[in-house]
Amino acid sequence: MTVFFRLLLLIVSIGTLIFVLGRVRKAQAQIESVVFWILFMLGLVAVSAFPGAVVYVSGLIGVESPANFVFLCIIFLLLLKVFNMSLLMSKLEYQIRQLTQRIALDEENRGESAARGVAPPVD
Repeated sequence: MTVFFRLLLLIVSIGTLIFVLGRVRKAQAQIESVVFWILFMLGLVAVSAFPGAVVYVSGLIGVESPANFVFLCIIFLLLLKVFNMSLLMSKLEYQIRQLTQRIALDEENRGESAARGVAPPVD
């Protein structure tokens, strides 16, 4: 890897890390989800700062090309993130369904109370 490419990777990785941290400071992202991205960016900074470690680990595992090893790790991590987001989305959909049903029941109860001439309960 050329020195120029290593510096470019390092600058882009640090810049992205600063961007993510800036979003956290402005409260535009949840801390739980940002921890993943901070660790991901720190990993990219480490890979760009110490490419010899990637070459060593890829040779140790038996991957032919260090670039393939990096891509494999990134794809694996992003698949884990997508799975985690899918679980979170399922949980939120369930909560929305429960909330919608609760609102519908409350409206129905208020409608029945109004039809009988009883004042609806105050929340």
